[in-house]
Amino acid sequence: MPESETGDGIDYACAVTISTVPFSLSARLADYWRLTRMHKPIGILLLLWPTLWALWLAAGGFPPAKLLLIFIAGTVLMRGAGCAINDYADRDFDPHVARTRERPLAARRIAPQEALAVAAVLALAALWVAWPLPAQALWLAIPAVLIAASYPYAKRYTQWPQAHLGIAFSWGIPMAFAALRAPVSWGLVLALMAANFCWVIAYDTLYAMVDREDDLRIGVKSTAILFGRHDRLACALLHAMAVSILFVIGRHLDLGVFFDLGLLVAAGCAVWQQYRVRERVPTACFQAFLDNNYFGAAVFVGLLLDAWLGHPTW
Repeated sequence: MPESETGDGIDYACAVTISTVPFSLSARLADYWRLTRMHKPIGILLLLWPTLWALWLAAGGFPPAKLLLIFIAGTVLMRGAGCAINDYADRDFDPHVARTRERPLAARRIAPQEALAVAAVLALAALWVAWPLPAQALWLAIPAVLIAASYPYAKRYTQWPQAHLGIAFSWGIPMAFAALRAPVSWGLVLALMAANFCWVIAYDTLYAMVDREDDLRIGVKSTAILFGRHDRLACALLHAMAVSILFVIGRHLDLGVFFDLGLLVAAGCAVWQQYRVRERVPTACFQAFLDNNYFGAAVFVGLLLDAWLGHPTW
């Protein structure tokens, strides 16, 4: 990005091409661990919860243990690959953002080609893990990889990169149904994806509120910037839409009181997040983002208890 586009004097052409740290296997492995954010499992959990929702709904209760392990392992591996690609794409931006400047690639502890290699290895490992799945589920893995790989570049061209992430983080839903049901109940799949899509935009907007000032300075786009002073209202409406769609799904499938209680707890989490970000303090916005783990967990626990104790007819 030329200086004339930002006016801040930052040279974005100085991409990192080599690591400036002497090679050490233990240090390298630690940096790869940090590159893939394995030390920060929140991303794994936010990607995993809707996948678990889908597995439980597609199975009509507890899914087969082997299938559950495949999806958990695949989620961990693909999230790690996505983080590596994200840092590669943002290697010229991250050094100028307070929250990201110490990431291994931004700090020049590893080289860009290493990040690509790590992403490729993890993506191939995810494919190997998913190989026992039915063919219709495996075919859905192809767009999943393409969507995940293209997400980091969305913030350069659209003010809705959070919507792109919403699609990426919803793709485990059709894969879960494809692995368990033939034919796939696409109406139910799309409704569940819509609920998750709204939820992802809500929590990733909270995440983007943390970096809003830095993003404005360096020219990165986000819904936090797009929504402006209406950011909190937008997040509240998106959370409300997510809960409402899940409620409609519950009524359609005749889910019981435990699922409704899970939704009630999830709604309470959303209200608490609004209180947290009332003054838009970056640290509070980040904590509100993290709190969405409880939102996803509440919905899942509701499904789990409904399957275990509610004797569902779904």
